[in-house]
Amino acid sequence: TSEQAAAVYAKNIENFAGTGKVPLGIAGPLRINGLHAHGDFFIPLATTEAALVASYARGAHVVTKSGGISAAMLSEGVLRSPAFVFANLLEAGQFIDWVATNEDALKRAAESTTRHGKLISLEPYMDGEIVFLLCRYTTGEASGQNMVTIATDAMCRFIIDAVPLKPRHWYIEGNFSGDKKASFLGLLTGRGRKVTASVVLAKRDVEKYLRTTPAAMLEYARVADLGARLNGQIGAQGHYANGLAAFYIATGQDAACVAESAVGSTRMEDRDGDLFMSVTMPNILVGTVGGGTSLPSQSAAMSLLGVSGGGSASAVAEIVAS
Repeated sequence: TSEQAAAVYAKNIENFAGTGKVPLGIAGPLRINGLHAHGDFFIPLATTEAALVASYARGAHVVTKSGGISAAMLSEGVLRSPAFVFANLLEAGQFIDWVATNEDALKRAAESTTRHGKLISLEPYMDGEIVFLLCRYTTGEASGQNMVTIATDAMCRFIIDAVPLKPRHWYIEGNFSGDKKASFLGLLTGRGRKVTASVVLAKRDVEKYLRTTPAAMLEYARVADLGARLNGQIGAQGHYANGLAAFYIATGQDAACVAESAVGSTRMEDRDGDLFMSVTMPNILVGTVGGGTSLPSQSAAMSLLGVSGGGSASAVAEIVAS
């Protein structure tokens, strides 16, 4: 009934009026030899763009024929950056000193709100009378956007109660973390899960399955890299956003995070006539719990991936990069 449907979707939507249907296709099998993701995976992709699933399926076929993709999650940490406004830079500096001497108490306050989140670093950034606290969290198997917001709110309220020198204003997010924006901070330090993935495609497989040659692809890569540098791309890559958006929508991730997840670099090199390709993506925000992952269609897509339990979010991040 409509009442039952509303109950299912209630925690994910307001003014519930129905669902929007997006066609879902499957690419794969895709063989991944990762630290967390091992085996052959079928990838659910929800999109209205014809040829996208076919293109990813073709890529999955050729890399699987070549033995699979090596993938590794390098680091993780979701950022939140509360901001505090003081009367002058002297007060701001005194606040930073207080934060440094009370870091353990701030971590306890933040972590009191969650069983799964950990505040692993706290870095102040000062601009005149304004101080940003760059808070980095691990978030277990969740992508963690809401988790880190709630934790940071608790930490900020502890600060306001305990700090001797009160700020004039404070904000739970000062727009420094790069949340849902492409940023150089995310490119350099990562926001979410940072993953690298690579493969060597045999010359014969490139010719047979992609109907081109490693030499031709390398020549194009040289021109594309120039184009990326000339237009000021953050990173240098083909459009990661295509596959990311389709995967995020299919599996119930936060689709707006594509804005930051689609930052990274693609590299192509000659390896004795074969073609080496790699991608490094520093801002993959995915989870296997929370968000929209438990909704009916999205839960089915997650089941298709076949990852669950401890380390499953890291496995999904490696699948995404692959």
